[in-house]
Amino acid sequence: MKPLLLSILSALVMSACGESAKHDISTGMGAQPTLPEPVKTLIPTVHVAAVVGWNNANKPNAAPGLKVSAFAAGLEHPRWLYELPNGDILVAETNFEMQGLEGSIKGWFAKYFLTKAGATGVSPDRISLLRDADGNGEAETKTTFIEGLHSPFGMALIGNTFYVANADSIVSFPYKNGESNIKTAPTKLIDLPGLPLNHHWTKNILANADGTKLYVTVGSNSNIGENGMDIEKDRAAILEVDIQAKNYRTYASGLRNPNGLALESETKQLWTVVNERDEIGSDLVPDYLTSVQENGFYGWPYSYYGQHVDQRVQPQNPELVAKAIKPDYALGAHTASLGLADAKGNNLGAQYAQGMFIGQHGSWNRRPYSGYRVIFIPFAGGKPSGKPIDVLTDFIDANGDAQGRPVGVLVQKTGSLLVADDAGNRVWRVSAQ
Repeated sequence: MKPLLLSILSALVMSACGESAKHDISTGMGAQPTLPEPVKTLIPTVHVAAVVGWNNANKPNAAPGLKVSAFAAGLEHPRWLYELPNGDILVAETNFEMQGLEGSIKGWFAKYFLTKAGATGVSPDRISLLRDADGNGEAETKTTFIEGLHSPFGMALIGNTFYVANADSIVSFPYKNGESNIKTAPTKLIDLPGLPLNHHWTKNILANADGTKLYVTVGSNSNIGENGMDIEKDRAAILEVDIQAKNYRTYASGLRNPNGLALESETKQLWTVVNERDEIGSDLVPDYLTSVQENGFYGWPYSYYGQHVDQRVQPQNPELVAKAIKPDYALGAHTASLGLADAKGNNLGAQYAQGMFIGQHGSWNRRPYSGYRVIFIPFAGGKPSGKPIDVLTDFIDANGDAQGRPVGVLVQKTGSLLVADDAGNRVWRVSAQ
C-alpha cells in the first residue's frame, strides 16, 4: 500500500470515533423500542473493542443466584454448540474467510477492524467434541469430531445422520451414538450462497419437529444492498430445506442477518435473532428477536423495524415495505445478538423458567459499546413478557478491552447453560449456586 494512502487511511481510522449514542441502550429494547431519527455522518462510528482474552482466573460475572465456571478452555474460536443424545457437547471452531474485498479501501478497513476484534485469521474448520464423563461440570476430554470443513457453524442430528452447515453448503455424515470421531467423507446435501463475497458467512440450521426439513439462516451480502441485489439471491432469509428432495425454498425474507434459531417450547413456533443494519447512528437500528412467519417479509433492505423506510436504499420498493412485519422484541442497537436457546430444561431458577437465552457478541458501530453479554428474555403464553435479565456480563474489562465475546448458547440436559466464547476461546458453564 502506498505511503500516502496508508497515511490517509490511518488518519481516517484515528478519526473514526464518530458520534455517540443519545439514548441508553435499554430504550432500544423491548416490544416498543425508541427509534430516533437516523444520524448522517461522513465517516461511520467505529468503536471496536480490542480482544485481550482472559487473564489468570478472570471470568464473566454471573447474575445473582448463579455461578459461572469454565466447561472447556484452550479452544480456537468456538462459536456454536450442539448436544448429542449421550450428553457429549459439540463445538464448532470456526472463523471468517474474507474474500472478495481484497484491494479495496473498504476491504482494508474491514480487515483492520476484524483483526482488532479477533475475528480474522485461519479458520480451524473443525467440530470438536467435549466430554464431561464424571458430570462435574468440566469437560475432561476434547477430541476432534470432524475436521476439514469450511467455516462450519450450525449442526443438527436427525436419526443417525449428522448435518453441518458450512459457509457455502450443508453436508452430512453417518453417526453412531457415543462415537467421538467421524472420519467418513461428507455427503453434500445442498449448496448455499457463499463465496467469493460472503459478507455474513455464518449459516445456522435447525430441524423441524418431524425431521423432514431443515431451517437455514443466510445473512445478507452487504449492509443495505449497496453491492447490488443480484448478489443477494437467496440471502437475508431463512430457507427451508427438503431433505429428501435435496432442494430448498425461501421460508421468510427481509431478515438482514439471522443467526440463532429456536422452536419455542410451548407453541413450537420458530423464532430467530437478527442483526440489523449499520451506519445510521449509535441508536439505530435495534437487533431483534422475532417469531418467524412462513412467507413473511421483515423489511431488509428497504425498511427497518417494520415499515421505517431506509432512505439510503434506492430505488425503494413501497409494495414490499407495506408488507414488512414488525419484529416481536428489540434487543438494542448493534448488540450483535447471535446465540439463541429456548429455556426449556434449565435449572437456573424460577425467573428463567420460560423464555429465551441470547448471546450478544458485541458492537463495532456504537459508542459506548453494546452487547458483550448473555441475556434472558422472559416469555408468557409463547411471547416475550418482560424486561431482559442479565445472565453473564463483564466481557469488557475496565480498560475497554474485550476479554471475550459470547456467541452460541445451549441449555444442557443437565439443566446448566453453556456459552461459547469465541474471543476468550472458552465454553462457559452457568449453573445455579
